Amino acid sequence: MSVQLLANILIGIALVAFLGYRQATWQYLDPTRIWRTPLVMAVVGVVVLTQTRSTITTTDVVLLGIEALVTVGVGLTMGSITRFRTVGTPDRKGRTIQSRTGALGAVLWIVLIAVRIGLDVLGGHLGAHLLTSTGTILLVLALNRAARALVIDGRIPRGDRRPSGMMVR
Repeated sequence: MSVQLLANILIGIALVAFLGYRQATWQYLDPTRIWRTPLVMAVVGVVVLTQTRSTITTTDVVLLGIEALVTVGVGLTMGSITRFRTVGTPDRKGRTIQSRTGALGAVLWIVLIAVRIGLDVLGGHLGAHLLTSTGTILLVLALNRAARALVIDGRIPRGDRRPSGMMVR
């Protein structure tokens, strides 16, 4: 196992553990923040990918396509299972809505990381080196977070019906 692959796995596990924890606990919901995270991860992922000196093979494209489908499916599911609650006392930013996905959200993170590691191992055996790059990992996680944000943005309880977040109704 290469040092880069090991570093990528550790970074991926740390990020997924952090995001899994945040999904399982009640967090104040900020409609703009749910879009900021995938945007930042995507930008950093693209920057890292531009520095990668790997050639793109058909195997890379196929495995990345499979991973994209799985990650979008998990993200859409996470968005649909998200629960909301309104708290009586706003936080220091004036937010009163909290959200979480609970234990099922944490399980979905485990599924996502298992698929990611499995495809990394398979890709390594098949010569798909782009799949194991840090930039690709960040882009895949950004895709997951964006799919989740898309569903959540449409489901946020808004008693006053004022437009907020990225999606204006």
